Amino acid sequence: MTVFFQLAVSCALALAVCVGAVGYFRTVRTPRPPIGVFNGADIFLMMGFVLALPYLYLALPGAVLPVVLAVAFAGGLSVGYQPVIGDGRLRWALIAALIAAVLGAHLAFGDTAAPYWIANSCVVGLVVVSATNINVQGGMRLKNVAWFLLALTAYDAFFAWVVPLTEELSDAIQGYPFAPAAGLRIGEDLGAVLGMGDLLAYALFTTAAYKAYGKAGLRTGIVLVVLFGAVAPVATLHIVGAVTGHAAALIPAQVFFGPAAFAGHLLLRRRGPERRMAELAFRRDRIGAPRTAAALPVGPQVTGPGGPQ
Repeated sequence: MTVFFQLAVSCALALAVCVGAVGYFRTVRTPRPPIGVFNGADIFLMMGFVLALPYLYLALPGAVLPVVLAVAFAGGLSVGYQPVIGDGRLRWALIAALIAAVLGAHLAFGDTAAPYWIANSCVVGLVVVSATNINVQGGMRLKNVAWFLLALTAYDAFFAWVVPLTEELSDAIQGYPFAPAAGLRIGEDLGAVLGMGDLLAYALFTTAAYKAYGKAGLRTGIVLVVLFGAVAPVATLHIVGAVTGHAAALIPAQVFFGPAAFAGHLLLRRRGPERRMAELAFRRDRIGAPRTAAALPVGPQVTGPGGPQ
């Protein structure tokens, strides 16, 4: 029963953020930051941020950590959904309602109850969708995502199995609201939780693949997310438990998904150059006037040099 519950929840959450991110990508045009295109230096800086963030969390006093996370969630929602809800007062009122719902569910039911995890998962999912589009529409290409996920694989494996930083961070947020994770818990027996970083990895790869290669990229992303982002980690967790006789402490999902995503990138790039943002038509430009083109091109296109990525 437990393995099927975990598989169902993991697949549902992974697919939800991917579908939500691609849906946002197809519908909403985010403001383009004046940062040029992503390159190796940007990936290095992103990995530096990823490396430093857990240490920052662990350095904070326990009661301060949920406040910092709540502020981070609120800021991410405000930036990501400004093109969707232009009225700042309405946008912040809705964000405040979401944050209050998470806090209220935690106070009323505790951090192991289904209502809290449903509310927290909604907020985390919305943040992942917005963060994905800020990066992908801001110039992040599929090859950048693939290399970033490969580096993240090494990071997750090291800090899960060599230096137990991931486990320490998980212990640090126990009992507090605004966990950087999504999932569902029903009582003490049934539970399935995915880290916010894993969900962001799935959404980034799928959305970048769709941007680069249309429907072929979307299909590749969805298949890899389901098989290597959801099924493989859960199955391995239970196989290790059955073979060794005790439950595995931690199985990092990126150990499976990172290499699979990189292989997917290598497979997709055989179709030709990645599409650029300038080549894509949106259903509606929520910043300016609606565009005349209504459909997104679905196949790889080759254009001349120049223009934004």
